[in-house]
Amino acid sequence: MKNKFLFTAILTALLSVQIFSQQTAPTPLLYSEKTLENMEKIQRAGLASNYAYDKTAYMTNNIGARLSGSPQAERAVEYVADEMRKLGLDVQLQKLSVPHWVRGEEKGELVEFEGMAKNSTQRIVLTTLGGSVATDENGLTAEIIVVSGFDELNKLGREKIEGKIVLFNVKFDQTLAELNQAGAAYGQVGQYRGGGAVAAAKLGAVAVLVRSAGGSQNRLAHTGMMRYADGVKQIPAAAVPYEDAELIAHLAKNGKVKMKMLLTPKKLPDIVSYNVIADLKGSEKPDEIVVVSGHLDSWDLGTGALDDAVGVAMAMQVPYLLKELKIKPKRTIRVVAFMNEENGFVGATQYAKEANIEKHFAAIEADLGASHPIGFIFAGKREALPFFAPISKILNSQGAGQIDVKPSASSDISTLTEKGVPSFGPWFDTRTYFNYHHTAADTFDKVVPKELAENASLMAVLAYGLANLEQPLPR
Repeated sequence: MKNKFLFTAILTALLSVQIFSQQTAPTPLLYSEKTLENMEKIQRAGLASNYAYDKTAYMTNNIGARLSGSPQAERAVEYVADEMRKLGLDVQLQKLSVPHWVRGEEKGELVEFEGMAKNSTQRIVLTTLGGSVATDENGLTAEIIVVSGFDELNKLGREKIEGKIVLFNVKFDQTLAELNQAGAAYGQVGQYRGGGAVAAAKLGAVAVLVRSAGGSQNRLAHTGMMRYADGVKQIPAAAVPYEDAELIAHLAKNGKVKMKMLLTPKKLPDIVSYNVIADLKGSEKPDEIVVVSGHLDSWDLGTGALDDAVGVAMAMQVPYLLKELKIKPKRTIRVVAFMNEENGFVGATQYAKEANIEKHFAAIEADLGASHPIGFIFAGKREALPFFAPISKILNSQGAGQIDVKPSASSDISTLTEKGVPSFGPWFDTRTYFNYHHTAADTFDKVVPKELAENASLMAVLAYGLANLEQPLPR
């Protein structure tokens, strides 16, 4: 018994020493006092700057919609490259071959339904989905079959679908969006935009309509990319807004509904475009890179303000602030304006393919608008989270100190995330973002200057902090 007590006493003493040594061991330096001081300076300057707001205004109001392959996309490449050269950055254009799809005319009208007045039709608002084929030059007329999803479509089978226009009437979950889970709500309905045409064509449908994948109730149709599959007939595809989906569904309950639709998009040969890459060279580790980015292209209905001129402008403001404050990062901060995120993902794919991944220390992208940020998203090893506590503490003063861990931080940099690069993005309030996303209402007036400044400040503080981190990040 005495030996047992002695053993216990010795073990307790050893454990106490181990615990004490763990508690008192010096913490490895993460950020120097100068770096912490500079992060606070950058934050204050970012919150007071209108640089990102002015650049967003130019990209949207002066250049306009920037669909890949368009003259506006080409002009946007020139503009961003020139602005970065003015700051003294080392600029290169990464050559790409991107899709060139043009929308053409789009028209829809109901030509038969219960109770309609003689010699009349009912106009339907619609917009062609990106990548869709055209109807013939005279349009097509067919009965509409309304379904609540893929399961109902398949239960109806070829007998009831063949020769019809299928409307996927799947509602965007506004309640989920109001809980700041708009991305999840978008994912639920986005699958029908992407895959609806293939599923309907397999059962003999002649065209497909999808209820808009967003929260707008202002009769605004929401475009976006759709896809076809090898061996399945390609049929025209369009989106209708909330109100018109409700109308068609209501009329279909009372009897047969026929629609005439005319879509005249064209798929032209691929065209040369570019990613814009601009480096602010690091003072101590210039071969290690921290990416700050957004995507330069946009859909063509609005002017691509929230999606994603604001993201590019935030990234551009990072070197601007450092130059204004005469602060030099230890690692290279690289601005990347990706091309072709919306309808091909060529820019992101090509960048990751040609990048020296081992030299990419971290990547940041903003691509969900510019509403108030509550913190930042991190995609990487959880062991790295303590490294960000000092950054989070500084950002807390503007209400943006929270950290959300996710598998992916943002769209274009996901190609880097997959290869092990620690990745980040502003964590936005997205409750209203999908009211404008991919619609004609995505215009400059939706950008709130104060909130854009908050996001640009967050990106700059985060980028500089990572560029000056004294330790390598776990990866």
